[in-house]
Amino acid sequence: MTTPPALSLDLRGLLCPLPVLRLAKALRGLPEGAVVEIQATDRASWIDVPHFCAQSGHRLVSAREVAGVLIYTVARGPDRPDP
Repeated sequence: MTTPPALSLDLRGLLCPLPVLRLAKALRGLPEGAVVEIQATDRASWIDVPHFCAQSGHRLVSAREVAGVLIYTVARGPDRPDP
């Protein structure tokens, strides 16, 4: 069973690094496990979003392209202590 997104962000037309920055801000306000779906058109997001998830402890649930729009589903990871 798939968890429906708690939040959906239309980030089409925004260039790097804005899609990742907006995703990070949205995830901060959600509980662990909450799902955010974003739509982006910046091709750099294909690299940036998975890298952001890996570095920040969030889980990239899916990444796909539909009619030129990159759609990512991200589940919020646990809070991490500051180094």
